Amino acid sequence: MHKNAKIYVAGHRGLVGSALVKNLTTKGYTNIITRTHAELDLTDSNAVVEFFRTARPQYVFLAAAKVGGIVANNTYRGEFIYDNLMIQNNVIHQSYVHGVKKLLFLGSTCIYPKHCPQPMKESYLLSDSLEYTNEPYAIAKIAGIKMCESYNLQYGTNFISVMPTNLYGPNDNFDLETSHVLPALVRKMHLAKLLSEGNFDAVLKDLQLHSKQEALNYLKSFGVTPDSVEIWGTGSPRREFLWSEDMADACVFIMENRNFDDTFTKDQKEIRNTHINIGTGEDVSIKELAELIKKIVGFKGQLFFNSERPDGTLKKLTEVSKLRALGWTHQIELRQGIKNMYHWYQQQSKRN
Repeated sequence: MHKNAKIYVAGHRGLVGSALVKNLTTKGYTNIITRTHAELDLTDSNAVVEFFRTARPQYVFLAAAKVGGIVANNTYRGEFIYDNLMIQNNVIHQSYVHGVKKLLFLGSTCIYPKHCPQPMKESYLLSDSLEYTNEPYAIAKIAGIKMCESYNLQYGTNFISVMPTNLYGPNDNFDLETSHVLPALVRKMHLAKLLSEGNFDAVLKDLQLHSKQEALNYLKSFGVTPDSVEIWGTGSPRREFLWSEDMADACVFIMENRNFDDTFTKDQKEIRNTHINIGTGEDVSIKELAELIKKIVGFKGQLFFNSERPDGTLKKLTEVSKLRALGWTHQIELRQGIKNMYHWYQQQSKRN
């Protein structure tokens, strides 16, 4: 990519998109195109057609998506499959129609079967049934992979799909209802610590509430008290986590240095599973994660693992040899990443 190439980052306000914009800017790219949801609804086909017709991006990072944790995925099943399919179909198709040189589509490792062999290789895609709670989201992402792959094979496009592991970092979703496990635990323990210290002004400011009792009742509904924090499941499932700015660096590296033809071997009779896992190749149990966050945040209370709540998939670890063979590996380890994230969250809380 030339430094003045028109680069469209779809979803630039999100966890991945904001990290992509930061990475591109740091590397000297000067013509980054962004649109807020209010400016461009990517589920609106006509609006997307008009955007590509007038903006004419040369490169596209498709980081826009409807995302969430177990509760959100299982509750808003229709929204998760519809919104994500519409976003992908519109952006990928118009990238083809308007001659985009290269597109990078971001999926998720939830595309792999619930009982997938570990670590998860790209070749395990569609080898068994999916985890029920996030099946609609996973099916949408699989459709995105196959759309990129199919357009490449039929139309000669250069669309690459990457599957990041669980991401965390600046601009993450900290909503107690819809967030993923790591940001949810950071915020829960931060609020529990404030409660234990009797710092209700900070609690009310964080929650944007006006009543002490209202705040206590609200936090109790999420298992947060001055003395304990509830965590869904047994704590035994293992998860892999990648710092979002590492993820962005991997995406920009691939966009700068690799093409669709680099994602499969030339002797393959059937070209499939061309997506690339992006992760660390290292995992940690939810219990270990919670204990680590508790220590970093400084919460002194107890952790209550509610075994009546679902665990989700017991183990999800990516096999990242394909990514490393392409020339990239992660830099930020989990402990440092959580410290960075908590510092960022504290700074944001002071500004709000």
